[in-house]
Amino acid sequence: MSETTIGLQAALNGDRTKAAHAAIPVSVEELVRDAVACVAAGARAIHLHPRDPEGRERLDAEVVDEVVVKVRKACGVPVSVTTGAWIEPDLERRLELVGAWRAPDYTSVNLSEPSATEVMKALIRAGVGIEAGIWTVEDAERLAASGLGEQVSRILVEPVEVGAAGALGLVEDIHGALDRLGLAAPRLQHGDGEATWALLTDAIRRGLDTRIGLEDTLYGPNGERTAGNEALVRAACQLGAGTTD
Repeated sequence: MSETTIGLQAALNGDRTKAAHAAIPVSVEELVRDAVACVAAGARAIHLHPRDPEGRERLDAEVVDEVVVKVRKACGVPVSVTTGAWIEPDLERRLELVGAWRAPDYTSVNLSEPSATEVMKALIRAGVGIEAGIWTVEDAERLAASGLGEQVSRILVEPVEVGAAGALGLVEDIHGALDRLGLAAPRLQHGDGEATWALLTDAIRRGLDTRIGLEDTLYGPNGERTAGNEALVRAACQLGAGTTD
């Protein structure tokens, strides 16, 4: 095996359910299975949304820590989770929940959410790494204004719900803003929906880490409906991301 310089994260499920695609992993057993397959296919990090036995997204430490420990033990790479405000809209309760985490290597924080700074401070106190989600130039400015830019593990350049052409222009603006603001943490660039493969290809061109998975798209690079996370990772590796033979 030879390592490429483009790190690849597999985003296994997001907030999707099996109604979107039968291969969406929900249970811890399904998440373990997909994580192991994705690492074997070339991914070197995992991002997932932990679920309880009923399949609901949860932020409770007993759910999050258990899922992360089992997945990481099985696949052997860092595991990131989400702090999405929609899972627990009450800020005080959300801060209490994420502050009790011990297992995640990283967690994504959406700077577009009003509570982002408070959530990042709670994660820093808990010793959990932060992937700062930057959707817009304004998000980059929010990260700089928070004073926490030097404490994040990674910056996620991730425009959401934009077309491929618009996303390419937007990431150019975001990278320019991050440079101007002196935000020098390592960057991972990815997209979702129509922009997924365009932004993955652009990340490879830029020499940046990237990500792929059923959270971001249900389709392969040629527009075909994918068989699942492993197939998406293999397709991304063929384009130049991840680990290849």
